[in-house]
Amino acid sequence: MNKIKVAIIGATGYTGAELIRILINHPQVSIKSLIANSNVDQNLYEIYPNFSPISLPNLQKIDEVDFKQIDIAFCCLPHTTSQQVINKISQYKNLKIIDLSADFRLKDPKNYQKWYKNEHLAPKLQETAVYGLSEIYSAKIIKSSIVACPGCYPTSILLPLLPLVENKLINSQTIICDSKSGFSGAGKKLEVNNLFCEINNSVKAYSIGNHRHLSEIEQELSIFANQEIEINFTPHILPINRGIISTIYVDLVDNFKVVDLRNCLLTKYEDCPFVELTSNPPAIREVIGTNFCKFSVHQGRNEKKAVIISVIDNLVKGASGQAVQNMNLMFSLDEKLGLTQIAMHP
Repeated sequence: MNKIKVAIIGATGYTGAELIRILINHPQVSIKSLIANSNVDQNLYEIYPNFSPISLPNLQKIDEVDFKQIDIAFCCLPHTTSQQVINKISQYKNLKIIDLSADFRLKDPKNYQKWYKNEHLAPKLQETAVYGLSEIYSAKIIKSSIVACPGCYPTSILLPLLPLVENKLINSQTIICDSKSGFSGAGKKLEVNNLFCEINNSVKAYSIGNHRHLSEIEQELSIFANQEIEINFTPHILPINRGIISTIYVDLVDNFKVVDLRNCLLTKYEDCPFVELTSNPPAIREVIGTNFCKFSVHQGRNEKKAVIISVIDNLVKGASGQAVQNMNLMFSLDEKLGLTQIAMHP
């Protein structure tokens, strides 16, 4: 098989750099183009010295790339910018596209405008894009030419919840999600709130009741529950570089018990190499640098309540790793290819 020719748009951001870190060890990939608005003609190791032993193409502007020679483009740009770029490059019919922004995650353009305060400029493409939660939509991803990778918080929340909602084991109207993320989730932009002295030795909540990821979490839960769902979701920033832990509180329905939740999740994910149901509450350090989502299910205060603990690396399973997993599916490869890294320790 010929190697897959890859272009990475937005190669100097955190998700772009993480994508390159993963793909340089993928046996079926050849990185042909690294695209950025700044640092053009420089080598990536001049920005990220850890890439110095690796031979990579110099950074270039998007107009310099011949997309006829590219098999797949990963778009690691901010929302609103991403849809404009993808709208242009989608004219190349041979090209598959994986978007790591929010631009193609929401099925309803009006919902996108509500949450992201911008009109969607590529609604026809949005109609064809597949939500790239790999374990849930693999059959659609295989056939798709545009995949929208989920957000990091939604990945940590939806993987344990969707099977429980679909099988009506929990009350879908009383879900509470308390999530905490390392500050790489905020991206590489320079803001006062992201400075070391503002984040270190502290934890804070933000976007209470109106975080944009709520839109895709509720969209997917509503689809699987076959009814409109609203949840309570509060994100927090941790003084760590990467990783997410989501603590999810649910109420059981009818005569179901915690063991039924565990059995449902074990059955759903028994053939999924990157989802692991654990006995003990997983810690963020267990998944750093990996494409795993690990979660555990526990008895709550009484027999009608349960607590789910879910952890991922926000830059891998929550972004670039899941993107590579989706690429593997789109090209009919083993979905584990290039993604067998074990957790960084310590």
